[in-house]
Amino acid sequence: MNTKSRILDVALTLFSEKGYHSVSVAEIADAVGIKAPSLYKHYKSKRDIFDAILSEMQIRYEQQTSALQMNGNNPTTDAAIFSSVSEDALIQMGIGLFTYFLHDDYVCRFRKMLTVEQFHDTELAALYTKQYTDDPLSYQSQIFSMLGACGLFRPANTDVMALHFYAPLYLLLTLCDRAPEREPEAILLLEQHIKQFNQMYKKENTQ
Repeated sequence: MNTKSRILDVALTLFSEKGYHSVSVAEIADAVGIKAPSLYKHYKSKRDIFDAILSEMQIRYEQQTSALQMNGNNPTTDAAIFSSVSEDALIQMGIGLFTYFLHDDYVCRFRKMLTVEQFHDTELAALYTKQYTDDPLSYQSQIFSMLGACGLFRPANTDVMALHFYAPLYLLLTLCDRAPEREPEAILLLEQHIKQFNQMYKKENTQ
């Protein structure tokens, strides 16, 4: 790992342990094993480091969704993909994303940082809401709207559908954050949840 990448890795660890505002640039540099002036050769400020962490998060997410044969950001692209996959394939996609968010160390540290900082920083609280509530619900609502328009789902409020689909996933994710030993139980519930969601909303002739 080069120095620039190590700065991000160390900074994220410190942010997740102490909170973003409680960590100084000097402390990051010291943990990396360099002087602060050397750190500034790579990043202009602590905020610059944070923004680079966000960019790295996006890169990792796109790599994971690509490996699962989906886009992950574009509802139009993914609606076309989901319209033709089997229920078993959809379950495997769901489990793949769930275990990625649960086990990717970078993602876990980032989520831990935002969980802590949401009570101290309104900007990071807003980012937490955007990252783990607003964006996923909007993305899924758009997908369900498109799938409904092409006749795959029964007519329904797609915002509520998105809530029905996403809320259990996030609940199980936070459960496993606190109790890792319950992951097998969570995976089983996730599989059952996807099957039951299809039973509730998918038209019978599209099964």
